[in-house]
Amino acid sequence: MPRITAAGKTFECDQGANLRQVLLKNGVALHNGQSKIVNCKGIGTCGTCAVQIEGEVSEPQWRENARRSLPPHSLEKDRRLACQTCVLADVTITKFDGFWGQGDRMVW
Repeated sequence: MPRITAAGKTFECDQGANLRQVLLKNGVALHNGQSKIVNCKGIGTCGTCAVQIEGEVSEPQWRENARRSLPPHSLEKDRRLACQTCVLADVTITKFDGFWGQGDRMVW
């Protein structure tokens, strides 16, 4: 079972599990500020669950690439949408500041 390290916690999930669902299930505050209330609930349209991922995960699909190509996101930044990402092996997750997690300061 893959291990996820995020926000000072480490927990396991099934291989292929949706990253957003696993983080929320394990009490990780995935959204910054008011994006806890105003987000797409995992359909990949808002971009507020953007995180940096180290480790093996699924390849980005068209919906995620489309959202990450629009400001304030950028495909050049090493961010993924947790709601559109499946965990394939051990990963370490980093969240950055900004409503959409697009900032440069690490939150966790």
